[in-house]
Amino acid sequence: MEAKKQYRDIFKEGAISASFIAESIAKHQIKTDIGAHSLFLGQVRADIINNKEVTGIEYTSYNDLALKRMHEIRAAIFERYPLTCMHVYHSLGKVAAGEICLFVFTSSPHRKAAIDACNELVEKIKADLPIWGKEIFEDHSYQWKENK
Repeated sequence: MEAKKQYRDIFKEGAISASFIAESIAKHQIKTDIGAHSLFLGQVRADIINNKEVTGIEYTSYNDLALKRMHEIRAAIFERYPLTCMHVYHSLGKVAAGEICLFVFTSSPHRKAAIDACNELVEKIKADLPIWGKEIFEDHSYQWKENK
């Protein structure tokens, strides 16, 4: 029987806290070959859809496939850009409007690589990862979110 391959876990239950983000950044102070960091923080919006306000999003995923696909995306980004490191965290479960649901963090010796890699990475995550968001409205009804 073949062993199941383990991929780096990107999932956090609930919102991604400001303290987690700050700690992640602070850990890189000892890496003196880094000259630039680029961050993307995805925040749940309180959109008004059909006269109803979104109060949060409940994220679900096909974890095994998402982690495998994230590993492939990660490898492709590292091939294209001279990065020192890359971190991706995505929420699962309920995240309230105003809270952070996606944290993407790239580092490199120079800013252009960090910025370009971060931007491409966010686009690939939104397009290619099997993660679904159920927008919850103030009246507790919901609809499935389309990634834009």
